[in-house]
Amino acid sequence: MSLDHAATKPHEQLAAALADDLSAVNAMIRARMASEHAPRIPQVTAHLVEAGGKRLRPMLTLAAARMCGYDGPYHIHLAATVEFIHTATLLHDDVVDESSQRRGRPTANLLWDNTSSVLVGDYLFARSFQLMVETGSLRVLDILANASATIAEGEVLQLTAAADLATTEDIYIKVVRGKTAALFSAAMEVGGEIAGQDAAIKQALFDYGDALGISFQIVDDLLDYGGTKAIGKNVGDDFRERKLTLPVIRAVAAADGDERAFWERTIQKGRQQDGDLDHAITLLQKHGTLESTRQDALAWAAKAKAALGVIPDHALKTMLVDLADYVVARVT
Repeated sequence: MSLDHAATKPHEQLAAALADDLSAVNAMIRARMASEHAPRIPQVTAHLVEAGGKRLRPMLTLAAARMCGYDGPYHIHLAATVEFIHTATLLHDDVVDESSQRRGRPTANLLWDNTSSVLVGDYLFARSFQLMVETGSLRVLDILANASATIAEGEVLQLTAAADLATTEDIYIKVVRGKTAALFSAAMEVGGEIAGQDAAIKQALFDYGDALGISFQIVDDLLDYGGTKAIGKNVGDDFRERKLTLPVIRAVAAADGDERAFWERTIQKGRQQDGDLDHAITLLQKHGTLESTRQDALAWAAKAKAALGVIPDHALKTMLVDLADYVVARVT
């Protein structure tokens, strides 16, 4: 999901407030993605890491640590770890989804090959665990190892749920927690962990990341069917890829016989033809599922903001509250 175009840009405010830390993170990423024996590793990694991403996940780690008063060096390691995990999952996702574009550029698997993308992704996962170990915290290792397992679990669940009209909202949320929210919540929690915060603060940080990630993904899925300002996303990609996202799951649940036959043909069997996307959007509008999904995105953003209530006032806390509003700004 692009976060480029909106009236305010809290992620840019975060980047400015964390500029020195981000510079250190970028330097560590460049140093740790080097490989003496396999030059393709930094080539593939640099293509994605330097493609203009917002560094949103590492910024969450930096912001959480700073907000909690941390003044040591290891938030840099953890932010780099989070970015490596994210980049590894993107490399693997593009192979699984047979994607040809990411962030407006050709994907690594298109420029090189699937084998390179998978193996470089594996290398980045290994590098991420090396960075975690350097913090000397078993709990940090536990948090990020659990998140990595949850991410993989979510991807496999999405694979098995794809094109299955029996997919429920509960399964959808499990998939979203895996592929998006798990890394958001872990990125926040490790910031509190490295700062030595108590259990209540760390839970609040986790809850913020979890709710923010779910809201973020719901908005992404909503924009696939038009949204209000569908920037940086081709309308209908999820439909063409036969993904059961929240608006469609709700429309299928409300469908009459003819409508169910349409969803079976287009999603379950994948026999799509001209005009099907427009008809799908018509059905979503008929049953109000775009609006109900929008309300869910807003509710999760509200949960994210509420989670920060126990955190003492801080300029970075205000930016994180604004970020939750910003994530849903294009569908309000």
